[in-house]
Amino acid sequence: MALRHAVLAALLDGEYSGYQLAKAFDIGVANFWHALPQQLYAELAKLEKEGLVSGRQVVQETRPNKRLFRVTDAGRAELEAFAETAAKPSFIRDDLLVKVQVADRVGTASVIGQLEERASAAEAKIELLGALLRQLRGDVDEEEEFLLRGARIGPYLTCLRGLAFEQEHLTWCLRIAGILRERQSNHAER
Repeated sequence: MALRHAVLAALLDGEYSGYQLAKAFDIGVANFWHALPQQLYAELAKLEKEGLVSGRQVVQETRPNKRLFRVTDAGRAELEAFAETAAKPSFIRDDLLVKVQVADRVGTASVIGQLEERASAAEAKIELLGALLRQLRGDVDEEEEFLLRGARIGPYLTCLRGLAFEQEHLTWCLRIAGILRERQSNHAER
């Protein structure tokens, strides 16, 4: 997947400025695609040049003018073609895993601290994703009711995946930090 598809997908929900798109990415799209604001602005410019999004200038009296972007018919066609292509398998690329792999050779104290930091970050993300799920679901109390009849289900489903990932990540970080701490304690007793 290219960043272009993630940007087009985010713009399906409405017309956004680059700033609003970055905020939307932080909340919803970041579960499955990371991009810096500069990358988003550059991608919007490319997509507009290719005719996949259209932008319009909004004049503001008390603030600088802004541009709002929306997906064009060509952009929707691009997303449809993308949705029909076979998905590539996902993989993990995480520097913390390299540190865990060598922890018994280089020391565990720093790695334990980093695992605990990641666990805290995962807890915060779990809370954020839970709030986002409630917001997306609205007044519908039953998750199954929303899943069967909700108007816009895609963002909800990707948010569920993000939540499951963060919950598993939290569990793993705490478990590995505990194992390394116990090993560290056992070595100190010898």
